[in-house]
Amino acid sequence: MLNDNASARVSDFDAMKDDLVATRHYLHQHPELSHQEANTARYVAEKLESWGYDVTRNVGGHGVVARLTVGDGRKSVAIRADMDALPITEAIDRPYKSQTPGVMHACGHDGHTTMLLGAAQYLARTRRFNGTLTLIFQPAEEAGTTSGAMAMIRDGLFERFPFDAIFGLHNHPGAPEGQILTRNGGIMAAADTATVTVKGKGGHASRPHLTVDPIMVACQIVVALQAVVSRSIDPTKAAVITVGTISGGTVSNVIPDTATFVMTVRSFEPEVRLRLEERILRVATDVAHAFEAEAVVEYEHGHPVVFNSTPENEFATGVARDLIGAENVKECPPIPGSEDFAHYLEHRPGAFLRLGNGVESAVLHNPKYDFADESLTVGAALWARLAESYLR
Repeated sequence: MLNDNASARVSDFDAMKDDLVATRHYLHQHPELSHQEANTARYVAEKLESWGYDVTRNVGGHGVVARLTVGDGRKSVAIRADMDALPITEAIDRPYKSQTPGVMHACGHDGHTTMLLGAAQYLARTRRFNGTLTLIFQPAEEAGTTSGAMAMIRDGLFERFPFDAIFGLHNHPGAPEGQILTRNGGIMAAADTATVTVKGKGGHASRPHLTVDPIMVACQIVVALQAVVSRSIDPTKAAVITVGTISGGTVSNVIPDTATFVMTVRSFEPEVRLRLEERILRVATDVAHAFEAEAVVEYEHGHPVVFNSTPENEFATGVARDLIGAENVKECPPIPGSEDFAHYLEHRPGAFLRLGNGVESAVLHNPKYDFADESLTVGAALWARLAESYLR
């Protein structure tokens, strides 16, 4: 770490707080959906350019990458914030309420962007680091399999803007404002989707012996799948299989030819993820075969596990403790939601953190949610201090 007197402190951002709040409220008033963040990206890029950053626009869509090199250090660190909003109608009439009907920042990306902008402004002014700082303002985090992280990687993010490690965070409703949560290893789940189509033999409901009932077979597979986690996965590892939809047939007196069900599959370690896929495929096909039916499984990989590398996570945890005190830095429990930041961590070491949004905060993706302005200075100071400490 740098000498504490030469490192960013939360108090260094007190004078910037009004500007941070104004920025956050502006972004909240002008939300844009995934892949539509043109105005947000322009707003971000213009601020960064005014502070002296080398800014590249339209990376992987509306992505913005800003770089600043100070001194002759060879190390480089990246910090990422997401920019997109959600198709949700805001339920609380705030002075800075969304001005876009049916769209709101219900996940706090307005706060994430604001905090990184605050750190960017501070670091451009103080320049107390030696190396290259890379700031990634990412679009389309909410877009699932067409996410902005994947698009920026395909657009040459790592080759065009090389860096040694990457860090990011998400706000955390339920934790006190300004508290920081960290975790070695899997912090957020891989989220895959499996669609199982059972092919049987349709016929009259009064003569089931002349058919192969795909609805009955599908139900047998669903029941068998409940044993996959309890009997195929180490009980010290977390995993979830949930069947969310099941359909087949149209009338009561006809056994259909096919039935289909769809499940979400969540896990926190790469090897568990592979094991779940293997067992789901085997159970579905073997159970169907036992009833003289066929099961066709379409397995779609979503975001992988957000897997924090231990050295980088311990480094970030140390920075956080130095910044706000060890008593305000807690271990984060595994979170079954997913995050496309995981794709960066498949290519570079790094860590993803959580920042408290208030004990009474509405949950994410809720029409009453709002980012806690009291966390802005802590988040901005965290990124500034982390950059200074990494680029000693």
